[in-house]
Amino acid sequence: MSRVFLIVLDSFGIGAEPDAEAFGDAGTNTIGSCARSDLFVLPNFRKLGLFDIDGVDVGGKVLPVGAGNYSARIARMQEASAGKDTTIGHWEIAGLISKSQLPTYPEGFPKEVLDAFSEQTGRGVLCNKPYSGTKVIADYGKEHMDTGDLIVYTSADSVFQIAAHEEIIPVETLYEYCKIARNILTGEHGVGRVIARPFIGEPGSFERTSRRHDFSLMPPADTMLDRIVKAGKEMIAVGKIHDIFAGRGMTEFTYTTSNADGIEKTISYLDKDFDGLCFVNLVDYDMLYGHRRDIDGYAGALAYFDEKLPQIMDKMREDDILILTADHGCDPGYLKTTDHTREYVPCIMYGKKLAPANLGTRSTFADIAASVLQYLGVEDMGTGVSML
Repeated sequence: MSRVFLIVLDSFGIGAEPDAEAFGDAGTNTIGSCARSDLFVLPNFRKLGLFDIDGVDVGGKVLPVGAGNYSARIARMQEASAGKDTTIGHWEIAGLISKSQLPTYPEGFPKEVLDAFSEQTGRGVLCNKPYSGTKVIADYGKEHMDTGDLIVYTSADSVFQIAAHEEIIPVETLYEYCKIARNILTGEHGVGRVIARPFIGEPGSFERTSRRHDFSLMPPADTMLDRIVKAGKEMIAVGKIHDIFAGRGMTEFTYTTSNADGIEKTISYLDKDFDGLCFVNLVDYDMLYGHRRDIDGYAGALAYFDEKLPQIMDKMREDDILILTADHGCDPGYLKTTDHTREYVPCIMYGKKLAPANLGTRSTFADIAASVLQYLGVEDMGTGVSML
């Protein structure tokens, strides 16, 4: 019985990729910005080898432990896909490389999309611009409550986001509106995600709730998840993994309400018997701290996970493998935008029987899929090279 626990620390980038300037992200460094905080205390990450990964720069605040002293197989992962968003990043981790970018809408969505959306929902549309998720409800929330029109906005990512007050639009109705949008947004307008953004409160004190829900574009081909399931093994999704892969390629899934909840649910799966992959996304780094440019919040969330690492590692069985990685960056110290940043991501592979090594810089996130599939004895996808 082989078990792999793959945990994505959503947006935990470790420095700008060579083409970052083309994405408007030259000089970004999520981990470097977090290191500016007094809350950035990661002794267990250090022992695993995080600070020994190629190019990791935290301003000398934390020293590498040095070759032969870290306990994991470590690597710096470069994204081969044309993008810096959650969907494309996770698809590549799962072995699917996207050579063309998903559509984005810096000028808002075209009339034909919004007309079809309004006709099918029976509601008007407010905003239709790239916007900060917290600012858009502050600026349009009262008008939405007065008119019942839906707040539709986007970002630098390939997303169609719909914000609605829970007392005006029940959450289940908002989800139905998202499904309508998902059916409209195909072909040339096939955005990566349609996102429900419910909020509560009164004008001047609106706040988003935890009942966000993503409706993702179906992967255009089989991923690592599909191959694992077709091989008769288990693929357990924790957090928004279910939404990112549109529910495809999994035998079990559970949603989470926070990073802490996701960590506890992962720990509970460490006590269960299964043969396959437990694939986890911890979204708070991105959603609560990266996009909101909250350096202390991000650093504190990393420190919390670091505190939990010994418990996770102690519960691992002799043949288990733990993989820690990310899907893109979201530098909380980068003030030009509040969007994702084009960065390298870490890969830390730990197992009680796994020999530590520095595997340098890898040319694609898909090397993670190749490693997982090899370990589980499942046919490779041919897009990455195993790091085992």
